[in-house]
Amino acid sequence: MKNIKSIITIIFLLCSVITTSAQEKHVLTLEQYLENVKNNNINYLIEQYNVEIADANLKAAGVFPDPELSINYGNNQNWNMQMGYGIDAEMSYTFNLGGKRKAQMRVAKSGKEVTEALLEDYFRNLRADATIAYLTTLKQSKMYEIQQLSYLRMLELAKADSIRYRLGAIAEVDARQSKLEAASMLNEVFSSEADLQEVLVQLLLFQGNKNMEMPDSIAGELFYSKRNFDLQQLIILAQNNRTDLQAAIKSREMSQNNLRLAKANRAIDLGLSIGGNYSSEVRNEIAPAPAFKGITAGITIPLKFSATNKGELQAAQFAVKQSELEYEAIEQQIASEVVLAYNKYQISCRQIEQFNSGMLDEAAFILEKTVYSYERGETGILETLNAQRTYNDIQTTYTETLYNCTVALIELERVCGIWNNRDKVKNTRRWDITYDNTICSLVNNRQHPTTEKEDGITFPVCHHKIKKRKQK
Repeated sequence: MKNIKSIITIIFLLCSVITTSAQEKHVLTLEQYLENVKNNNINYLIEQYNVEIADANLKAAGVFPDPELSINYGNNQNWNMQMGYGIDAEMSYTFNLGGKRKAQMRVAKSGKEVTEALLEDYFRNLRADATIAYLTTLKQSKMYEIQQLSYLRMLELAKADSIRYRLGAIAEVDARQSKLEAASMLNEVFSSEADLQEVLVQLLLFQGNKNMEMPDSIAGELFYSKRNFDLQQLIILAQNNRTDLQAAIKSREMSQNNLRLAKANRAIDLGLSIGGNYSSEVRNEIAPAPAFKGITAGITIPLKFSATNKGELQAAQFAVKQSELEYEAIEQQIASEVVLAYNKYQISCRQIEQFNSGMLDEAAFILEKTVYSYERGETGILETLNAQRTYNDIQTTYTETLYNCTVALIELERVCGIWNNRDKVKNTRRWDITYDNTICSLVNNRQHPTTEKEDGITFPVCHHKIKKRKQK
């Protein structure tokens, strides 16, 4: 009885360890990925400092001029001629007339608002680019799987041809042709894996991952779900939501505030001063004089001959007109971008619907029947290889088209200034990132041969099975 309890306890502990180990696996989802991009992307963090700098400039613009204090001491040979000495002090202050300080603060405030709008626009583009990179990873994972399955299918066919050649059912050239095709597909697998590793590194770069630590799995799968839009409503929505257009509005306000500042700079700066002086007693026998104190006050009025030069004022006026035209140009550009993105998305949807009309099933059916006929000796190797290539082309083209359709949706949302995570990724699949299970790492391992011979024909070998992707 005690042994049974001990065994049950050990089994329970092992199950707990296995469960804990499974829970510790890092599965990267699109939502978590975008959150990492928002919090850790280096370039975005750099751009955020521009807002801090603009805020500091706004505080600096509100500073009042400093008063000036001057103290003078004069000695009229008091030691040998006893002419006495004098001390005077003066406090002066310059008043900026014409509302210069207020105009400077308006310019600085407009600059901060422009910087904030540009930061939002930077994040709008960053989020779209990061999402496209995530979709590229999902697409490349699917491409890698297609290449692996095609390679394994052709490898099995090549091995079967080797047996048939030994039995005298087919010619040697047919067996060698299928073997050569399998070797060629293995190279395509290597190339696809290299592309996959490249896009995985791009994900780490977007997330600001300094240690280049890969997640255990990436969740998501490309899928198609058409969304209906009204073009005119999208144009209006884009003109109301686009942050670069908001930045253009703020830039136009900033130009107007710069014009006010240029007008204010043409006003005079009034200087006021007040001071006092003390002269000591003069004990010289020729011209004696008693000690005395004095008070002085003055006003400084600059002669603004420079106001006749209106270059600064004219430059500010031209900048206002330029900012108005820039706003109109951006408005027109947004409308054209929306139309182009909308048309591209509609065309991509039509292409997907064309594939969903039966092309994929038809290609799979043709391949299956062709392979069956080849195994029965009813068709040749060239027809089988053509059917395999056609099936691969349709699978890869469909994946590319599905990816392009989703990217077109993201671009449409980007140009409209809207965003949602729907209709982009379906979290029903998980792509495991395990280097030990990839063909490339296995074939390059010198502990295992990369080829095997059968009846004088050398076959490329994949020593590891493709790991099945688990569905949530």
